[in-house]
Amino acid sequence: MGRPRKNKSKGSERAEALLKTLIERYIQEGQPVGSRVLAQDSGLDLSPATVRNVMAELEEMGLILAPHTSAGRVPTAKGYRMFVDSLLTVQPMQNTIIETIKQQLSTTADTDGVINNASSMLSEITQLTGIVTLPKRESTRLEHIEFMRLSAKRILVILVVNGQEIQNRVINTDRDFSPAELQQSANYLNAEFAGQDLASIRSKLLASMQQARDAMQQLMQDTMNIADQVLNSSRDDDYVLAGQTNLMSYDEMCDIDKLRNLFEAFNSKRDILHILDESIHADGMQIFIGGESGYQVLDDVSVVTTPYKVDDDVIGVLGVIGPTRMAYDRIIPIVDVTAKLLSSVLRPD
Repeated sequence: MGRPRKNKSKGSERAEALLKTLIERYIQEGQPVGSRVLAQDSGLDLSPATVRNVMAELEEMGLILAPHTSAGRVPTAKGYRMFVDSLLTVQPMQNTIIETIKQQLSTTADTDGVINNASSMLSEITQLTGIVTLPKRESTRLEHIEFMRLSAKRILVILVVNGQEIQNRVINTDRDFSPAELQQSANYLNAEFAGQDLASIRSKLLASMQQARDAMQQLMQDTMNIADQVLNSSRDDDYVLAGQTNLMSYDEMCDIDKLRNLFEAFNSKRDILHILDESIHADGMQIFIGGESGYQVLDDVSVVTTPYKVDDDVIGVLGVIGPTRMAYDRIIPIVDVTAKLLSSVLRPD
């Protein structure tokens, strides 16, 4: 049962209407909004003087502020929060966009490929940075492994795990391997470790390498090294990012130091992963606006995330990162629908 609706005063409704109009205008144009423009856009029969008084009240409440010496106002993180929680009208998605996302996600059966497509689609449609964590599972069981020589010292590793999921990884090796050597290495690993969990396989490999390093034949040693690299490249708790440079198209994000710090955060992943970890354990969509994330490097951006599931189990999170003035009314349904479509594509037949 929802909370009983409180009666709002006329002044409160007027203030909310002007705040909503101001934020929508600022999201669209990225410029401080003056009282005269606000009076025209709001559709309310108010004089510019009355609008200025209301704006002063909103500023006292910490919902808007005047940047530098501008006569106009811009929203604060607190203002965006009120807007998102109470004033936002979410736009329905066009069926053509939904179909486009569905088709793009269905172009490959490879989980890594699906995740990459989801991140790219989020970036392309929103013109922000798309982010998708790779699926988390309690265990990943090796069914079969194959090696394919791509070029000197580069090998394509094909893993079949958990019954039918296929993962492809490219690794670089210290020496060149012949196709016969790669086949021999794959035969050994399939014979010894098929049906076992990847984490336990790596532990056993490391133990074998330590115990028999001196006596081991060179090919066997190389096989162990390759397998260790494959398993160590597992991207548990990792994510796929797309469209980082889209952020540079926003004037407020063009500060070189801010961008450098943000891109460093993307590369280090620690802070971003902490937010995504919070999101995966939360109920439904999460929206971190500016400083709400708790990380200074993200003070000028918003992160919109929602979990995706398989058989009602949350296995990952996807979302977008963009400036705080992102079009929340459009972004929220895109993130929500993409998560539902991704869940559907990853569901076993």
